Amino acid sequence: MIKKVAVLGATGSIGKSALDILRNEKELLKPVLFSAYKNSEELANLKKEFPGVHTVLVSNPKEDLISAITAAGADITINGITGAAGLEPSLAVINAGSDLALANKETIVMAADIVMNLAKKKKVNIIPVDSEHSALFKLFHAFGPDNTDEIILTASGGPFRNFSSEQMSDIKPDEALAHPTWNMGPKISVDSASLANKGLEVIEAAGLFGFSPDKIKVVIHPQSIIHSMLRLKNGAVYAQMSQPDMRLPIHDALFWPETKSSSYGNLNFDSLVLNFEKCDFQRFPMLALAYQALRAGPLFPAVYNAANEVAVEAFLKGKIGFLEIPRIVEYVLSQSLEENSNGIEAVLAMDKIGRELAVSFIKNRR
Repeated sequence: MIKKVAVLGATGSIGKSALDILRNEKELLKPVLFSAYKNSEELANLKKEFPGVHTVLVSNPKEDLISAITAAGADITINGITGAAGLEPSLAVINAGSDLALANKETIVMAADIVMNLAKKKKVNIIPVDSEHSALFKLFHAFGPDNTDEIILTASGGPFRNFSSEQMSDIKPDEALAHPTWNMGPKISVDSASLANKGLEVIEAAGLFGFSPDKIKVVIHPQSIIHSMLRLKNGAVYAQMSQPDMRLPIHDALFWPETKSSSYGNLNFDSLVLNFEKCDFQRFPMLALAYQALRAGPLFPAVYNAANEVAVEAFLKGKIGFLEIPRIVEYVLSQSLEENSNGIEAVLAMDKIGRELAVSFIKNRR
């Protein structure tokens, strides 16, 4: 049976990996929708390569991504949109009855309960595409959450794993963009350098799998070969291992619940070395702040994400230093924010407040 596939963020790093799979699996996967934020030229090239596929340029107000998602009739939709902008498209995908291959971690970070409950109501599968959560998804299907004591997420440590706090004070944007093992977009690369990305993944793991913060651990693993682990109640630890290639979790999501042959994650054990280190929360406070936001209440992760997005954008533009990113997020989380309501409107309101506070802090800092 041919699966109809939509790709949101088709010109980004996740989208390009997905396109490789679509090219190699033409007999089993049929693209029906591609979207891009502003890369009109590349989107036009995709239109030529895949005739008949509907394309949407999100920055063009004449196009309506939500309507396109509703009309696409996709069996599964890959959401590779970066940041908070991916939340509402994810909700549209679920409402349209399409399974969701989720690379946009902010969907769960900002609105886990809303998204998971809607998926259950619509009988839609949410299949995580982040390599860590894809690994957990498979491990939980093998062992079950009831048999699991804790989740262990791995982190490469990013390009500044061995930097002192003094060295990190002089980091430039181009240094933060040079990730040692993954090829990603600028925002996610900076998040990986600050470990904010791992903080978002801790929050996402809690939302996807229903584990409390004290049952989600992070360990530094520079080789990025082990993507996640489960410690079972008997003490045994089980890991998912593969090459750091995003095509593997995307491929797994597109063909789930089957496990179809591919060579994307193949490992050579002849010279394989695996190292593990304790995570330093002092040098990388963005991870500690993520746990703080997760424990503060269901809307605070949206504030954490909003403040971080503003801070990262300012860093990439040279307006602030690298170490100011966590200071901004810590300031925003320390404000007297009240969760007075629930629902998607409340999530979007907290997102807006987080952004406004971060912008104000950057503008008025000395």
